[in-house]
Amino acid sequence: MSGRIGLARAGAIATLTLDRPEKLNALTKPMWRDLGDALRTLSSESDLRCIVLRGEGGKAFSPGNDIGEFATERADPVQAAAYGALMHAALSALRDCPIPTLAMIRGICVGGGLEIAACCDLRICGESSRFGAPIKNLGLVMAHAEMAALIDLVGRAVALEILLEGRVFGAAEALQKGLVTRVVADDRVEAEAMEAAARIAEGAPLVARWHKRFARRLADPRPLSEAERAEGFACFGTEDFRTGYRAFLAKQPPRFTGR
Repeated sequence: MSGRIGLARAGAIATLTLDRPEKLNALTKPMWRDLGDALRTLSSESDLRCIVLRGEGGKAFSPGNDIGEFATERADPVQAAAYGALMHAALSALRDCPIPTLAMIRGICVGGGLEIAACCDLRICGESSRFGAPIKNLGLVMAHAEMAALIDLVGRAVALEILLEGRVFGAAEALQKGLVTRVVADDRVEAEAMEAAARIAEGAPLVARWHKRFARRLADPRPLSEAERAEGFACFGTEDFRTGYRAFLAKQPPRFTGR
């Protein structure tokens, strides 16, 4: 089957593209593997400040996994577990990525596509975008590792509503449910997403990474350790902090170096 994960760089912003437009960017097993590999590689780049994920073409982010693979790659529990291992590794690489991530959503975003979007930090979609996980109609479950990000994003009750009813719904409802961060006109999705990525990239990169780590840690009910509390003040020892407040006082835009 065709399909690839495209990678483009523009300064401190990287764009990963689910590139299979003839199938609305339906994901194949090799695409899941390549997506995980790309995310793990990008996560190690200290000069990267934002990763944008998108689907090729204007019709879909992704409708999820290619059903045509089921007979050959997911025909029984053993095959499905091997396939799931690649999926879960890619989703984990996205959730664990220290760099801010943003899903640029146009058109269809359901099933595995919704799982990818849910793992991103921000989600910007067009007014005609459609969301859902109608996998009950295929006799499929959303496994624990896949469901975790959805529950973290919208809560248990809404996640179960999405899965039990299996409805496909519009952007306005997705915003109301907390599935997306922002809804814009269809012809503004790319511009809005890249402007948001640019704003993220303009900020102090160490601060963005700290904020991601803090937010993830605060989801853990365990009390913070003294070392973790101290990390909340580590930014005051960085060159970026000195750059930031001096630029503010001088009424000049800061130029952060990530040090």
